[in-house]
Amino acid sequence: MSKNLVGLNVKSLKKIPVVGLLLMISILLPFIEIPSEGIKVSGIKILLEAINRFDHGNSFVILCTLLLIGVSYLCMLITSVLLSLKPSKTSVKFSIFTYIYSFTSSVILLFTVTKVINSSGILSVKFLVKYLSFGYWILFLGSLIGLALSLRAAKINPGYIVLIILSIVWLFPIVWIVMTSFRGESGSYTSYFLPKELTFKNYIVLLTDSSKFPYLRWFGNTLLVSVCSCVLTTFIVLSTAFTLSRIRFSGRKLFMNVVLILGMFPGFMSMIAVYYILKGMQLTQSLIALILVYSGGAAMTYYIAKGFFDTIPKALDEAACIDGATKWQVFTKITIPISKPIIIYTVLISFISPWTDYIFAKVIMGDDYKNYTVALGLFTMLSRENIDKWYTRFAAGAVLISIPIALLFILLQKYYVEGLSGSVKG
Repeated sequence: MSKNLVGLNVKSLKKIPVVGLLLMISILLPFIEIPSEGIKVSGIKILLEAINRFDHGNSFVILCTLLLIGVSYLCMLITSVLLSLKPSKTSVKFSIFTYIYSFTSSVILLFTVTKVINSSGILSVKFLVKYLSFGYWILFLGSLIGLALSLRAAKINPGYIVLIILSIVWLFPIVWIVMTSFRGESGSYTSYFLPKELTFKNYIVLLTDSSKFPYLRWFGNTLLVSVCSCVLTTFIVLSTAFTLSRIRFSGRKLFMNVVLILGMFPGFMSMIAVYYILKGMQLTQSLIALILVYSGGAAMTYYIAKGFFDTIPKALDEAACIDGATKWQVFTKITIPISKPIIIYTVLISFISPWTDYIFAKVIMGDDYKNYTVALGLFTMLSRENIDKWYTRFAAGAVLISIPIALLFILLQKYYVEGLSGSVKG
């Protein structure tokens, strides 16, 4: 066996070029077919029409069509040739990329050509069954088959195809809101996915024009509340978890059972009572009230942290106590330094809650516009009188508010997973 084929599934490898060549033929077959109007459009016709319109300086959508169809079939041709002439791990990796790209392209193309048939841009069963012809379905299903064979050739579980499909489904709303934030056309609804005009104006207006919607002030309010709540909540949760994990006291089990039962009820059930308590203390419509609300019930979320502390050997505590350490010193100088995963997990969870909350903020803030958090502020952009002009800027605000959370998860993902699993290393 050739060295290039070591670590590969040769049986599956030989089938990939065959699938690629069959998919190449699909470009000559009808993609869209409307018998009542005598319309039959093949993949090659769509591609040639896109090239023709692109030469005449037409829209951005045409360029995307070229990339979706043209690049997909070009990559299929290159993949088939490489795997036929010189199969290797590199060519198999390129094959995996090719079929992921072609499958993604077929899904995006589905929404793009919908505009030709259905001006609303909404998919329907009638469209999928009646108007999409076998050329398109060969591309769609053949891409999945090619991807499965490529993964098997690389000895990767084809079950990853399901994960890839789910990833595309999950990423689609994110891509849509990002594209909307750069859309130059105003309005809350368009019958097309890709913007006709791309612009940074939505972000510029959102960040510079504070006459009607002070987004930067709302962002600052949200950051202040989230950071303060995060610090208080993290301390309360870790202290409670350590106490229940390490100290045996009268009423401990009763306390844990009561907290367990109370935790079964959603927090918003208590928001009316919380509001009147804050009103009696004259704290409503203030950021302090939000901080108190978000951190007040923190002790009830001690379960995961307690499970983590239970895995830390008690011999460490006992050795420290023999040397004269107090419980506080054991907690701060021994337990906390080796508990980075659960600390990171607790910080992330306690930061996200106030960062994204709408219900409690709405009840407590009322009409105090200047103290709104971003969630409240963005919602006001969707009112009847504002939505047409401010919808794309609302999308820009949603993108900006999601960036800090996304960065935190990306940077701290390792510790987050370890904290969730309750593992201890070292």
